[in-house]
Amino acid sequence: MPRMRATVREVAAATGVSIATVSRVLNQQGSVAPETRQLVERAVEELGLRAPSPRGGTAKPVAGAVYVRCPYVLTDYFGLIVSSIAETLNRHGRQVILNAGEAAQREQVLSRLPAQREVGGAILILPPEPSEDLVRLSSRRFPFVVVDPRTTLPRDIASVSAAHHSGARQVTAHLTSLGHTRIGVIAGPREWLAADARLSGHSAALADVGILPDPTLVRHVEPTTAHGYRAAAELLDQRPTALVAFNDKIALGAMQAAADRGLSIPGDLSIAGFDDIDLSRATTPQLTTVRQPLQEMGRMAVSLLVRLLDRHELEALHVELATELVVRGSTSSAARR
Repeated sequence: MPRMRATVREVAAATGVSIATVSRVLNQQGSVAPETRQLVERAVEELGLRAPSPRGGTAKPVAGAVYVRCPYVLTDYFGLIVSSIAETLNRHGRQVILNAGEAAQREQVLSRLPAQREVGGAILILPPEPSEDLVRLSSRRFPFVVVDPRTTLPRDIASVSAAHHSGARQVTAHLTSLGHTRIGVIAGPREWLAADARLSGHSAALADVGILPDPTLVRHVEPTTAHGYRAAAELLDQRPTALVAFNDKIALGAMQAAADRGLSIPGDLSIAGFDDIDLSRATTPQLTTVRQPLQEMGRMAVSLLVRLLDRHELEALHVELATELVVRGSTSSAARR
């Protein structure tokens, strides 16, 4: 059973301070000694804290800017999500504080967010922090939404993601319908929730046509073109008729590896990706892929956060948006070998 969160009274008892002092710390009010504030904040993190019910049935909306954390290079994937978030927040009259770039992965920012008075809430995109850090942030009653969570989150943390399982199932079903039975998979990192869901969808599509998944045809790599190239080079030694890549960048690396082997696409080898970023339309042939609703993910994240900031109760905390198979020239009937 999950541990029950503590009350304000229990935090006060654990720290030896008054209930009023605990309340001042939680509401980020002044007149609290720094060492006392730290003592209470540590107790809140360790015990958790159940948010009190609003008095009179209403509560004041949370003011302040929205902290958008995307600790990655803002390419056409992350850039689309962040741009959509910024545009939607602007329409809601909310300022944006952006934390982006790979160097930001080394910053310990989550624990500091509740103490920043100018920040009302946050949107965290593929957060690299462990789920325990997100749980601690939630226990401090700080409003935030996770976009594309890397790991499984508790049910009370709001999140938005794409339908990874069904998208992968669609693309593998497309390949099996073309006669492919030996399909290599270049999956994402093992610990990523999306990688697990997509591999599950792939296996489900194989099971639909009576094919057992072959673990020797699966590679787990970081989602880059270079890693896609190396993984594809290994898999091609096993003579698959098709490859499914975790994202379009990995698919590009696979296409380069196939070309270096003198293989034609799709005549000798079909290749499919995931995401439908601009790159998928710049390859020759153009890439069959699964379209993620990246901009809608950003808009939905803002919608959920605004409702949290307005103190509205959310009926759906984990929102999964539909994906769409986009068939282009990189896939065709299985080659005879």
